[in-house]
Formats: sequence, C-alpha cells, structure tokens
Amino acid sequence: MAELTRETIVPFLADIFARRGDEEYLGEPVTMAQHMLQGATLAERQGLPEEVVVAALLHDIGHFTSEFGTYHPDDTEDRHHEEAGAEVLGDFFPTIVTDCVRHHVAAKRYLCATRPAYFERLSAASVHTLELQGGPMSAAEVEAFEANPNLERIIQVRYLDEAGKDPDLETPDFDHFAPMVQRVVDRHLARDTRTSP
Repeated sequence: MAELTRETIVPFLADIFARRGDEEYLGEPVTMAQHMLQGATLAERQGLPEEVVVAALLHDIGHFTSEFGTYHPDDTEDRHHEEAGAEVLGDFFPTIVTDCVRHHVAAKRYLCATRPAYFERLSAASVHTLELQGGPMSAAEVEAFEANPNLERIIQVRYLDEAGKDPDLETPDFDHFAPMVQRVVDRHLARDTRTSP
C-alpha cells in the first residue's frame, strides 16, 4: 500500500467503502457500508459535530484494515479491529475521532457495566463479541475509562454503532460524507502545522 497523505486518505477510505462495503456485517441484517453509513447519517441528523459524524462513519474501518481480518461468528478470540482502525486514521484525524474509533468496543463493555439496561439493546452478534472482548468492565476499568476527556463523544458513537443496524434505513453514500471527512482532516493537520515548532 502506498504511503497515505492528506490528499489521498479520503480517496483511500472511499475506495474501501466501494470495494468492500457490501461485505456482511457480523451476521447483522445490514452490510458493513450500510452499518457505518447509518451511524454517520443518524449523527448528522442529530446535528452532532462533524468530528462525531466522521467517527461514526469510520468506527469500524479496522474490520477492513486489520491484519487479523474481519470478525466471523465462529470466532473464539477478539480480532481488535478498533485498534487497527485507530492506527490507520491516527496520522490524519484529531484525537476525538481516533478515540471514538479506538474505544467504541470498550464503550460497550463500559455501558454494560454502568447501565445494565444497555445490554438489552445489544444484538446477538454484539452479545457474542462482548464475551470475546472481556465482558462488562470491572470497577477499576470503569474508573480508568471515565478519565478519557472524550468520554461523552465515545459513548455517543457507541450508541450510534448499535443504532446502525436497520435494514430499512436509507442513507446517502460515502461521497456525501467525503467533503466532511476532508474538512476534519484539513482542520486537524492545519492545527498540527500551527502548533509545530
């Protein structure tokens, strides 16, 4: 894979959606692309900040980029797609986006520990992956997780993740969100340039 740049990161992501977006999403009634586009669409409809919309759009990108491959219902070990996704995005996106990507799995464990009713929202596939991912957090894990300054946004993306599994919800395609993704990249890299010595 050629080295990604500010100019190529968004086309790279668009290409992933185009080539692999129709793949099955964890046994859910939507494809991978539908799942991520639904999360972003719902975030946009709620008027959430662009960074949160983009985080919802890209939260599962690691299913395509992880050296461990994507999840399969017969898995007996977690494949850590959240870390793979955050790593791919890390050079181009602000921490609020990469934290939402990196911690959306942990957020499920956190919510199951702190809001027991949340477990009832989980699909069968999410319940299965919860077991692979360590189950509800311990008290010590909850305390550490709550120290993240982006906690509120991480939780928002987690709820969007659960909501993005509706076979009847129509969404725009990636091209609709591409200018927003580029704006988030450009703002972040412009800030980096201004703060560099």
